[in-house]
Amino acid sequence: MTLRVNPGPDAGPTDRLSARQDYQLVKNSLPRVREAALAWRNGVGALLAGLIGFGLIKGRTDVGELASPYDAVVGFLLLGALLAGTTSALLLLRAAHGRPAAVAIREHRTHRNSAVGTDHTEALRAAGALFRGVVLSLACTALLVAAVGITWYGPAKKNPGIEVTTPSGAHCGEAVRMTAGRLTLKTDSGEITVDLRSADGIRAVSSCTPKASS
Repeated sequence: MTLRVNPGPDAGPTDRLSARQDYQLVKNSLPRVREAALAWRNGVGALLAGLIGFGLIKGRTDVGELASPYDAVVGFLLLGALLAGTTSALLLLRAAHGRPAAVAIREHRTHRNSAVGTDHTEALRAAGALFRGVVLSLACTALLVAAVGITWYGPAKKNPGIEVTTPSGAHCGEAVRMTAGRLTLKTDSGEITVDLRSADGIRAVSSCTPKASS
């Protein structure tokens, strides 16, 4: 079976106008992607700077004040945010300014008669880098928000306490002050003062259990 191909009708003004518009669309695709990448880079940078600044204004400034394992969770979230933010920044820079590499002479000679096609290929690559950079920037923002939220509202690490045994029972809390043989402890129910002269024993504990507190 022989396939015969016949020429189609001549192109009219409408066909030439459509072809010219398609050509201009492909030719201008790279500058449009570069412009969009610059806008996204500036916007994402301002967003992350504002978020980091807001996170440093309120809340705990030391992750070590968090109880375990919340301190480790915040550390992993911050590490993930750092990796995502760094990769996002590199991708957005790649989309906005292109690869940090010179064009080889062989590649230039191969594509010197198809500059539009080369620009369109670069535009597709830049658009892909822009999309991945935006996704990673949003992931970085989400990780930072989660880390800041846990830092603000996570349970605090309990400081070591002192347990004093007296004839009336055991008292446990954080030492506040000691004056004239009387020790003031900060407990869950408030401050209490214990007379050490009548104490049967005193010891340091890692934390006060609710049963031991009074």
